[in-house]
Amino acid sequence: MIAAFALILVCQLLGEVMSELFDLPVPGPVIGLGLMFVGLIIKRRPPKVLTDAADNLLIHFSLLFVPAGVGVVTQLDRLRGDWLPITAALIVSTLLAIVSTAFLMSKLLPKPKSSDETIPKAEAN
Repeated sequence: MIAAFALILVCQLLGEVMSELFDLPVPGPVIGLGLMFVGLIIKRRPPKVLTDAADNLLIHFSLLFVPAGVGVVTQLDRLRGDWLPITAALIVSTLLAIVSTAFLMSKLLPKPKSSDETIPKAEAN
C-alpha cells in the first residue's frame, strides 16, 4: 500500500513541477491527477495495490472534506458580502453539470430496443 501512496504522491509532485515550470494556471494536483489518468489508460488496468489504496481512501473520503469545510467557515464574512453571485454560480454550475451528464449519458449508453420487443403483450382472454 505504501507503493501505491508513493505513486499518488509522485504524480502530484510531477504535476506541481509541471505547473511551476511551465507557469500553468492549473493547480499541480490537478495536473498530477491527469498524469495518473493517462498512465492508467495506457496500462489499461490499475495495479492491485493501487485499487486497494484507493478503496482505503474512499472509506475515509468524508474526512477529506473537513479542511474544505473549515476553510469555508473562516471566510464567512466574504460569503456574507458575495452570497448572491456565489449562489448564482452554484445553481448555474449544478444545472450545467446535470444537463451535460444527461446529454453524455444519452449519447454514450446503448439505445434500448423498441418497445414492441421489450414489453410482452398481454394475451386476450
